[in-house]
Amino acid sequence: MAVNLSKPRNLLSVPGVRLAATSSGVKGDRDDLALAVFDPTAVVAGVYTQSAFAAPPVFVAKERGQTARAWLVNSGNANAATGEPGRQDAIELCDQAAAALQLEANALQPFSTGVIGERLAMDKLVAAIPSLVSSLEADNWLGFATAIMTTDTVAKAVSEQLIIDGEAITVTGVAKGSGMIKPNMATMLGYIACNATVSRQVLQKLATEVANASFNRITVDGDTSTNDCFMLAASGASAMTPIVSVSDPRLADLQQAVASVARTLAQAIVRDGEGATKFVTVTVSGGASEAECLEVAYTVAESPLVKTALFAGDANWGRFCMAIGRAQIEGLDPSGVSLWLDEVEVAHQGLMSASYSEEAGASVLAKDEFEVRIDLGRGSCVETIWTTDLSYEYVRINAEYRS
Repeated sequence: MAVNLSKPRNLLSVPGVRLAATSSGVKGDRDDLALAVFDPTAVVAGVYTQSAFAAPPVFVAKERGQTARAWLVNSGNANAATGEPGRQDAIELCDQAAAALQLEANALQPFSTGVIGERLAMDKLVAAIPSLVSSLEADNWLGFATAIMTTDTVAKAVSEQLIIDGEAITVTGVAKGSGMIKPNMATMLGYIACNATVSRQVLQKLATEVANASFNRITVDGDTSTNDCFMLAASGASAMTPIVSVSDPRLADLQQAVASVARTLAQAIVRDGEGATKFVTVTVSGGASEAECLEVAYTVAESPLVKTALFAGDANWGRFCMAIGRAQIEGLDPSGVSLWLDEVEVAHQGLMSASYSEEAGASVLAKDEFEVRIDLGRGSCVETIWTTDLSYEYVRINAEYRS
């Protein structure tokens, strides 16, 4: 059950982008194949999983970053741990779609999500390409978002608009993800497009910075997928003067809109975390560096004992103390550490706060959204991540994933 997450509304078409979704039969009647095609003026940027077991389509997508004109996504099968045969399958599927679109073969970037270690059902996927291509339309972001879902319970999509040079610039994005969530670059699969005119170099910097401030700040279970990719396209379908330098003052406005879309999508993934009943913000301040703030935040957010206490509504300071203490922070002095649950001070300078009561802590943890705030008392850096609790349902979903 997703935490305060509803079906997307008011999605906006992005000029210069057409989308389609269809069912190949891999997931029964559910759509499992999605396509996004861009005008010839478009440029694409992306960041990709750092997993040593990265799936073949990830490598093909990276190779085609300079020539990309379309994204082709299949769900239900990750095409991961499939070696050279899996790579050839990804290329063949793109070749089939490119021919139907009358594009060069290297214009398509492949993406896959689903079960690891199995070859694609190529006969079904190839057979679905004609209907996929023939159904392209500008107003189909929701269809695209729905087709890329696996264990997600809700499609994830959002739009924003801004004005640059008097031109309306639309930013629309979708994402999928629910479990196997601790991106080491971006999200499981995330796609954002806008109709701004931006150079490829600037767009790549924008994609990297946006990923680090959104998708690289979430965790459900601490596991990085073999297929994580975050892609950003600028279609160029606008009359604005191109942004070709990172010093262009207009870039800040565009980055703010793209980052807002990415952050909403990243938080939606957490809200839809497998079996999640709580959406938890973890903020660590007083660190000597951003890296040590993140080290403490992720250690707390990914501790099974902390997460199960959050699920149970058990305000057990000992579990937070344990997790903070085992974070790899050299020379951490417990007497400088304080902890809050929302505005309830649980611990002050390494000891239970004199004002704390179990009832006050439990009242915070009874809510479906709250903040865990930790001050390390050793610097001025602050970092925030978003996570979930760990419920019985998470175990059931993953125990039955292939059954």
